[in-house]
Amino acid sequence: MADNLEIYKYLPKYKEIENILENEAEANYILRLATANVEKANSKVYEYNEEVYYLVSSLADKCWERIHTGHFSAVPLEVRKIYALSNYFKIFYLLCEGVAKQQLIRCSEVLDEAILIGCTQELYEGSDEFQTQLTSYINKALDSAQSQLPIIEELKRQQVKSDIPVLDCPSIEDFRGKCFTSEHPALLLNTIKHWPALQKWRDLNYIHKLAGNRTVPIEIGANYTTEEWSQQLVKIRDFLQRQFTSYDNEIEYLAQHELFDQIPALKADIRIPDYCTLRASDCENSTHVSIKAWLGPKNTISPLHYDPEHNLLCQVFGRKHIILAAPADTANLYAHDSEMLCNTSQLDAAQLDFERFPLAAKATFYNVTLQASDCLYIPPKWWHYVRAESESFSVSFWWS
Repeated sequence: MADNLEIYKYLPKYKEIENILENEAEANYILRLATANVEKANSKVYEYNEEVYYLVSSLADKCWERIHTGHFSAVPLEVRKIYALSNYFKIFYLLCEGVAKQQLIRCSEVLDEAILIGCTQELYEGSDEFQTQLTSYINKALDSAQSQLPIIEELKRQQVKSDIPVLDCPSIEDFRGKCFTSEHPALLLNTIKHWPALQKWRDLNYIHKLAGNRTVPIEIGANYTTEEWSQQLVKIRDFLQRQFTSYDNEIEYLAQHELFDQIPALKADIRIPDYCTLRASDCENSTHVSIKAWLGPKNTISPLHYDPEHNLLCQVFGRKHIILAAPADTANLYAHDSEMLCNTSQLDAAQLDFERFPLAAKATFYNVTLQASDCLYIPPKWWHYVRAESESFSVSFWWS
C-alpha cells in the first residue's frame, strides 16, 4: 500500500458495526476477523492476510447473490450494509496487494458497487471519510493529464411570468403558511445563493476532478416512457465528455441519482434547505431527506408525473421549463395503466393532443421557469413535466 494512503484509519472498528452484524453469524465472524486484522495495519510488522481477504471477498459475493435474488425492495437493509462493509475491507486488501493503475481502477469500481448496490448511508461514523480519502487518492493517481471540459456559461436572468406564487427567500414560517400546509407549489428566489456549488459546478473540470473515475447510472433516450429509452453504467468523465463537448451525441441524463452519497465531496458544496425540516404534524419520526442529482445537456425531459413526497427542486446552473398540474386533475391526465408507470401521464404536457386525450382540456396547467439559484416547491402528488432549456444541474430534496 502507498505510504501516503493510510486507508485503514477510515475503516470501522468492530464496535461501530456490531449492531449491523448481530443477526448475521457468518458476516459477524468474518468482519470481526477483518476489523482485528486491519487494526494491525498501524504496526510496522503488519502482514497482508490472504485468508481474511478471501473470506471478505466471499462474503461480498454471497451478499450480492442475496441482493439479486427476488425483489430488491425485499432485501433486508442489513444485507446491503454488510455488502458495503465487505467491499470496503476488500478495497483495503486490494491496496495491500499493490497500487498499480489497474488495481486502483478496480478499487474505484468496488467502491461504486458498495454504494450503488449496497447501502453506505449511516454505515458508521467514518464511512464518508473513507470514500473521500480513497477517491481523492485514486483521482490524483489516475488523472495525470488535465481534463479539458468547458465552464458552463452563467445565463442572463430572464424576466418570465410565473403561473404560481413567487416568494423571495421566505422564512420557514412564511413557507409553512403559504406553501407547506396548503400544499401549493411556489417559486422560491434567493434561497440557495450561499451554495458554493453555484460557482464551482459550472466548471465541469471541478466535477471531473472529484468524480471523473466514478461509475453512475445514465438514462439514454428521449424520456423513460419511450421504447428506445435505456440505462447504462458509465464513468462520469465519459458522460461529461460526450454531453458537454459535442452536440451530435444521443442525449444522456444523470437523473434522480443519489450522487452525493457516492461523492461526499460534492455534498459539501450544497446545504439542505431549512424548509426540509418541516413535516406533517402526525409524523412522529425525524424527517429523512433524500437528495437527488439531475445533470444533463439541453433538452433532457422528465415526462409529466408525480411523486409521493414533498419536493424542493433547486437549480444550480442552467434553466428549466416546468409545467405543473394539481392532484385534483389526476382523472384528466391519463396515467399509464402499468404498475411501473402509474404515476406518469401519457400526455406530452408541452404539446397537448386533445383529440387523443380529450379530458386534458378540463385540466389546469401552470407554467414556471426555474433559473439558477431558484428553488421550486412541488407538493406531494402534484404533477410536473420538466424540460431543460440549456445545460443544467439541479438538486432535488424529497422529504415526507
